Amino acid sequence: MADIDAWVWWLIAAAALGIPLVLTAMPEFGMLSLGAVAGAVTAGLGGGVVLQVVVFAVVSCALIAVVRPVAARHRSQRPELASGVDALKGRQAVVVERVDGSGGGRIKLGGEIWSARALDGDAAFEPGRQVDVVDIEGATAIVM
Repeated sequence: MADIDAWVWWLIAAAALGIPLVLTAMPEFGMLSLGAVAGAVTAGLGGGVVLQVVVFAVVSCALIAVVRPVAARHRSQRPELASGVDALKGRQAVVVERVDGSGGGRIKLGGEIWSARALDGDAAFEPGRQVDVVDIEGATAIVM
């Protein structure tokens, strides 16, 4: 075992840390794996054991400190591309049948005819007028 260079052991450690990354999808293992690769590079360049361990620790901790908060922030954000009903909110539609607060009207939204009612119960919109879709409740668009 003494015949194997230190950089090979670091690469084995990097591969061993990569396995739980794949199995658990925890990015921290990938960052530790990259730290082990940095330790392998240090060993390959002739750095001593203490320097190798320090490089591993510094690179791993730096990656965890920088990458993890960025990944958490991206994970908590809503997707930029809205789909389904969410994609219809905020769009403009054309009134086809008179729309008022009672909910008996119709609009053309996204190429389809939708039932609609006015957000303000006292408001009324006549056919041909453009309205903004504020919300969707079931199959009814709420407009203003």
